[in-house]
Amino acid sequence: MSKLWDDLKKNMKDWGDAAVEKAEEVSKIAVAKTEEITRISKIKIEIHQLSRDISAAYEKLGRLSYKHAQEENMVNFTGNTEFFQLVSRINDIQSAIDEKNAEIERIKKEYDLEEEDITTAEEVDAPPPESDRTAEPE
Repeated sequence: MSKLWDDLKKNMKDWGDAAVEKAEEVSKIAVAKTEEITRISKIKIEIHQLSRDISAAYEKLGRLSYKHAQEENMVNFTGNTEFFQLVSRINDIQSAIDEKNAEIERIKKEYDLEEEDITTAEEVDAPPPESDRTAEPE
């Protein structure tokens, strides 16, 4: 009976050690994925800001075009440095957005992340919608 008890204790210890090792491995993977999801979220925020910048540049370009067409009856922008600076700025911002999107794809591929993983993590971190925060408790 003593041998059976010793074998049972040894097996329980081995199983416990294996379970601890597996838990450590899983937690390391979870931490790594969480860090990468955070990196992707930060990049998405940067893309959002760049998108706002590009919208502002388009607005300036539209105002410039309108002003020249309306006030000066001119729609040819040859030699107009302000026009070409705005076009160049838009192209630069779009290139930056493309680079950041490529970086997101590289991270997703490298760490085997799916879009659902990222979207779910962002939803968990996001504050509740305004309507949910102001609702009366039931």
